[in-house]
Amino acid sequence: MKRQGENCEGRSENSGLKRSRLFNEGDRGKGTQIEVRAQNKRQGARPLATPLVDLSLRALAENAEGIVSLELIPDWLKERLTILLCHMRKMDVHMLNLLVKPCPTVIRVKNCSWLTETQFRQTFGNFDSRSLRVLQLDLCGQCMLDLVLTDTLARSLNSLPNLAIGSLRGACSLSDSGLKALVMSAPALLSINLGHCTLLTCAAIRFISYSLGSKLRELYIDGCQNIDAMLILPALRKFEHLEVLSVAGISTVSDQFISEVIRVCGRGIKELDLANCPELTDRSLKIIGSTCADLRSLNISNLHNLTDLGIEYLTNCCRSIQKLNLCNNGFSDEAIAAFLKTSGGSLMELVLKKVRKALNSLYYAACKFMLISPPTACDLTGRPNAAFSLTEYSRKLLSLDISWCRRITNEELKSIVGFCSLLKVLKIYGCSQISDEILNGDSNPFVRILGLELDPLFEPLSLNEPKEVFLRYSPLPVSPEY
Repeated sequence: MKRQGENCEGRSENSGLKRSRLFNEGDRGKGTQIEVRAQNKRQGARPLATPLVDLSLRALAENAEGIVSLELIPDWLKERLTILLCHMRKMDVHMLNLLVKPCPTVIRVKNCSWLTETQFRQTFGNFDSRSLRVLQLDLCGQCMLDLVLTDTLARSLNSLPNLAIGSLRGACSLSDSGLKALVMSAPALLSINLGHCTLLTCAAIRFISYSLGSKLRELYIDGCQNIDAMLILPALRKFEHLEVLSVAGISTVSDQFISEVIRVCGRGIKELDLANCPELTDRSLKIIGSTCADLRSLNISNLHNLTDLGIEYLTNCCRSIQKLNLCNNGFSDEAIAAFLKTSGGSLMELVLKKVRKALNSLYYAACKFMLISPPTACDLTGRPNAAFSLTEYSRKLLSLDISWCRRITNEELKSIVGFCSLLKVLKIYGCSQISDEILNGDSNPFVRILGLELDPLFEPLSLNEPKEVFLRYSPLPVSPEY
């Protein structure tokens, strides 16, 4: 049924707007019906309507084989569509070819595990790469061989003249020689993500520093086990303008390594991922706290040598942190409460997964603010700072993860949800003691609670990300061709 004022192609008869032709002409009239059902499990809450753009993207993803062009679709919408396709395991070479033609500026695919060497050669063998600014082909280990790379994307010097952001995360077949060819073909690179490229060695990092050291903004080498952190220190000293550094999972990262890196580029550092670096101690947090005053994101999960003293160092200086991951650490209730009071005003995402001691401060702060009497057996002595800290950070908090914190009760969780009025996502995986009562939505009908039922663990959530993200913290320079 066509709407009033529209012709049979869905185009307004009175409008001159040009629209992209997404589906084959032969697909029209086949009687394909798309049924969308919105289920609201919170019986006492106002119904939450799914945004129209989300419904439309899901409909497109479910019928992706009929899409014939993406030419007039904005890049941010293409990215959301490809994320959904990867999540539904429906991303294929047909959709990749649509992203590549005719002259793309952005190609983002977060899961290329399905892509074969032959398909890669056919897609990227002769495509026009002059305008390409962002290239993300993650989990491309099956196809990203050095020879394939040099025959396609890195076929000559400056073959990617405008490429500013490159991500080959999980390219387990990529070696130093292949990366060298890629860097030589993309002299304008500002961000490079090589996480879990397990064949890369220190020689690759040295070549990156030699070629891009004066301008590189973001470097991700987490999970690269063949890289010795101490051996790449001379190379990292050349990254004077580095803003993002991820070395998570590299066992040789030490306090000395952090000290040397922060000494050179610490004042400009805005994001650090140090998760699963077992040698780090409070000394590293002292250096970070005293130097990185503009730090926005910090991941120090699974660092078992850290104590409350380390959190104290961060509390004194890091006042701009928006994302903080304290997963599986032994910090006390008082230490976290002190941090939230002093430096929690900018927090948008907080991960307290398996940090069981932290829940008391959150709950009692909520109780005090909402004038609810906590259990009489609990002593509130020494906890007034937690109330003030929660008042401060909850104004901007969008996501809270308290998974596997099994001591929290329904009443405590309700208080937290009710107090954090801007909260959009609450993760409680592993909290089997929580009942479905929390789903009634009385305290905050707009928060999405994950973990009570068989929710997908890796469902794409983009609440904390803008529609279009290039460099994390700096504007992308205008291409000379634009």
